[in-house]
Amino acid sequence: MSRSPDLARTRLHAFGDDALGDHDAVGLVAELRSGRVSPSELVEAAIARAERVAGPLGAIACPDFDRARQRARLLDASAGAATGYFAGLPTFVKDNSDVAGLPTQHGTTAFRATPAAADGDFAATFFRLGPVNLGKSQLSEFGISASAESPGRTVRNPWSPEHSSGASSAGSAALVASGVVPLAHANDGGGSIRIPAAATGLVGLKPSRGRVPQDAMTRQMPVRVVADGVVTRSVRDTAAYLRETERLFRNLRLPPVGDVVGPGRKRRRIALVVDSVFTRSDAETAEAVRSAAALLESMGHHVEEIDVPVPDYFVGDFKVYYGLLFLVLNATGRHTFGPSFDWRRTEPLTRGFCAYVLRHLPRVPLAIARLRASTISSRRLYRQYDAVLTPTLSHVTPRIGYLDPTLPYDVVMDRLLGWVGFTPMQNATGDPAISLPFATSAEGTPIGIQLAAGMGRERRLLQLAYEVEQARPFARIQDAVSA
Repeated sequence: MSRSPDLARTRLHAFGDDALGDHDAVGLVAELRSGRVSPSELVEAAIARAERVAGPLGAIACPDFDRARQRARLLDASAGAATGYFAGLPTFVKDNSDVAGLPTQHGTTAFRATPAAADGDFAATFFRLGPVNLGKSQLSEFGISASAESPGRTVRNPWSPEHSSGASSAGSAALVASGVVPLAHANDGGGSIRIPAAATGLVGLKPSRGRVPQDAMTRQMPVRVVADGVVTRSVRDTAAYLRETERLFRNLRLPPVGDVVGPGRKRRRIALVVDSVFTRSDAETAEAVRSAAALLESMGHHVEEIDVPVPDYFVGDFKVYYGLLFLVLNATGRHTFGPSFDWRRTEPLTRGFCAYVLRHLPRVPLAIARLRASTISSRRLYRQYDAVLTPTLSHVTPRIGYLDPTLPYDVVMDRLLGWVGFTPMQNATGDPAISLPFATSAEGTPIGIQLAAGMGRERRLLQLAYEVEQARPFARIQDAVSA
């Protein structure tokens, strides 16, 4: 569907004729290796772009430009001897992961963070790939909400600044979508890689549980619902990130991803789910996912619509489990975050989760047991199908204010459940899933589709994603009129 130039003029991006140009991450690696650009030129271009758009977008939690310049100059002096596939590429780390010398504020004003003494496990591995960190990206408070619109810390959508960028990795998504950096760190505890990717027209893959190293806080959860990764503008960038990370950290319990450079030859049996256990999808979203199904069928895949493969009790179990996490976080906040922590300064949504689980404490053991047991039903599903196709989100991206975390808890929770219809299940099962930009709404915001597969099957998802990308090239924010 074509869009008017008026919609294009509302977009807020920084793409231009500088060292970064229109390149994705893999393209910039080629530019660096050819000597056509230097790390310092890329970093300076990214800083200039950030200074142009990151303020209006609200995407940066903590800049670290001076150290980024120093790191880039060291890479310049190494004359190509630097290690790491992404050496010299500018990036950001989400502000719930420790980076030495920077505070980790977790998107909240409930405490005052001090600079971390060392990199967390995720950042330590990520930096071994060579990217130059420009700072920390903004998120919703403790990553709770699916929209980062806390008072004074709202992240706006580059495609339409009156709309949400999703969450909790909203800052990273906005920085990549607007062209400031080619890729950025994101993590996903209920869809927080895939949701902002869908909202801002990016590729967002939630890896299998254990695929990517994680910080201690996420490893110690009773059910490890969080996975770390990146948001990118191309399938090949996401594939390159997984390939290079696997070369540093290989989980022998999972099948290898390897070097995925294009579509696979095997035709797949794909289940289609249009409506979620939470709600029915709106018309634009349903049309997009059915169009994606038709596209996959035209390429020889077998697509079969099925009932929602999620039990009715999943919604309540997920709410109870997350309420438990935030109740523990509030109760131990002074120990975890320091003496300045005051739970009374957390947002109503955070406190509402705590109140919810206090009313349902007897359900906690059963909720945890059933979330863990979701892997059984997942294995059963993927014995029948190679992948599952769904929308990423149940309806088009809402405007800022719709998911305001200061609204009454019941209001925001009902709205969240009506939007985040498809992503949480893979956090419970640990399975991988990828969001791809596929369509554009009448208001000019991207619409994402999701492909999910069984544990360890990222290679299969990337091959399918390449097929979709080649058949329907992703709309670009910098183009005058999107398709």
